[in-house]
Amino acid sequence: METWFENQPHRRYNPLTGEWVLVSPQRAKRPWQGRVEALPEEKRPSYDPNCYLCPGNSRAGGKKNPMYKGVYVFDNDFSALLPDTPVREYRQSNLLHARGEPGICRVVCLSPRHDLTLPELSLPEVRAVVDVWVEQYQELGALPEIHYVQIFENKGEMMGCSNPHPHGQIWAQRSLPVEPEKEQRQQEKYLRNQKRCLLCDYLELEEQLGERVVLKNDSFIVVVPFWAVWPFETLVISRRHRANLAELTPLERTELAEVLQKITIRYDNLFQVSFPYSAGFHQAPTDGKEHPEWHLHFHFYPPLLRSATIRKFMVGYEMLANPQRDITPEWSAARLKEMSDIHYKRNK
Repeated sequence: METWFENQPHRRYNPLTGEWVLVSPQRAKRPWQGRVEALPEEKRPSYDPNCYLCPGNSRAGGKKNPMYKGVYVFDNDFSALLPDTPVREYRQSNLLHARGEPGICRVVCLSPRHDLTLPELSLPEVRAVVDVWVEQYQELGALPEIHYVQIFENKGEMMGCSNPHPHGQIWAQRSLPVEPEKEQRQQEKYLRNQKRCLLCDYLELEEQLGERVVLKNDSFIVVVPFWAVWPFETLVISRRHRANLAELTPLERTELAEVLQKITIRYDNLFQVSFPYSAGFHQAPTDGKEHPEWHLHFHFYPPLLRSATIRKFMVGYEMLANPQRDITPEWSAARLKEMSDIHYKRNK
């Protein structure tokens, strides 16, 4: 059903952060041209003797990887957070304020295969990754100095990922980071005012409307959120009210693996390249408090816009004023729904 905002500039409110995004659909009316300007695929070996993440190889810090066969986790050799950092404060008048931030950074190798990415793994292999995420959330979150566990993946060189070996990261720290803090504040406010969960209500509404739903199963739903900033941004939401990964049942873990596999396959199929993105979970803090407001979800932020070489950057107006996009979330959802669940490489 067409609405006035499909053709006119407007702002959309993000209830998870309390911020707005400017949408300008008149600037890119039906820009889709199919697969254009595709980059040549890099042919990678299943094992690279020069890769510091491949099994048996020495890492940049000098330590040697075991001959791992599945998912492999290790403490980052060049960690952005250190566990022995003292929690001390610096203040100068009311203007300068700093605080020590202890934490732990880990690398999660998703597969021993150097030439694969998450959408190319089998469902049991993706489920094994989910199991490791759960274990890491529980293990790190149980440490008294850790109050938030951020699980994420940067895929592709344009997202700052210098090593193509399939891997993600976990940064666990004492403080609640800025983006989860925004979402916690908004979810608390909604629960206090509406006596209901924000994402439970949003999921129900999106399923009723249908136009932004990309795929779903009994445990999870994938939507292009109404307030999306990135061209093909998606939000993976648990159907049942789960505050964190540890609350998922065995079936929900499998169905989470299924939707992550399918949406990443559709991303790759969109331009028939290994589709870059930054992605990760937002879930309840591990600060020992009850968090009834929190609802587990997973963000995908991919930069590609019209082809493998045309991407979105945050510049100018977006850096100085307000995030902005040209194509509507409804249009993006329709393109993703058109994609096959069979990876394009298997059809060659």
